[in-house]
Amino acid sequence: MKVIKRIQGRTVVLPTRDIDTDQIIAARFLTTTSSEGLGKNAFYDLRYNKDGSEKTDFILNQPAAEGCSILIGGNNFGCGSSREHAPWALLDYGFEAVISTEIADIFRSNSLKNGLLAIVIDTASHERLMATPGEEIVIDVESTTITLPDGQTIEFEMDGFSRHCLLEGIDQLGFLQQSSAAIRSFEENRRWKP
Repeated sequence: MKVIKRIQGRTVVLPTRDIDTDQIIAARFLTTTSSEGLGKNAFYDLRYNKDGSEKTDFILNQPAAEGCSILIGGNNFGCGSSREHAPWALLDYGFEAVISTEIADIFRSNSLKNGLLAIVIDTASHERLMATPGEEIVIDVESTTITLPDGQTIEFEMDGFSRHCLLEGIDQLGFLQQSSAAIRSFEENRRWKP
């Protein structure tokens, strides 16, 4: 995983409520244990017609969405079944962050573990972002703030462990490996033995 301290990018708005993990990446695409190539299948049934041609009215198929790396989603984003493939698909597509007023807990956990920022903000700030697609914003993981083009900031919460892992560029295993000397010392010096 890479170190993530700050993300700067343009937003694209997908205002639909209750986007579930099967809409993000349909079950028929869960045949791989790698994230590589999943981006082309992200939102597949929303992006493409049955013949494989693009649906021109879907936001990600419009020129304004090209190069946008921050997805502003509708309420209850990422609900449904747990699948790491959902954040993998979004990352492989090119998204670095998803922002909403509500993000399903399991999706948010899977996202943060895989380096996709899943950020919950207040309703008024969310409405402002929904009304201004395409603007460039800055997400600062260290200060847990989003800075808008006019300098206004939005605060968000992130659990300390996820924040630490993102700032260090490590996953849960990497965290344990960072502590291997302390673990070894504890095991060698404890008074009781299993």
